[in-house]
Amino acid sequence: MKVKEYNEKLAEMTLEELMQEEEDLKKELFNLRFQQVTAYMDNPLKLRLVKRDIARVKTAISKKSKEA
Repeated sequence: MKVKEYNEKLAEMTLEELMQEEEDLKKELFNLRFQQVTAYMDNPLKLRLVKRDIARVKTAISKKSKEA
């Protein structure tokens, strides 16, 4: 998903959905890190992309909590 589309999707989510999205991304990051240490990764760039997605979600959470 492109960055602009992902940001629009995040803007439409509720605070609870954003927190769930953050948890899912953190689990994915953990699994990717585990994969990196134990075996060969298909796409090492995925680590960076997931970290950036987590940052985007945290920014969206911050915006939502300031609005409320």
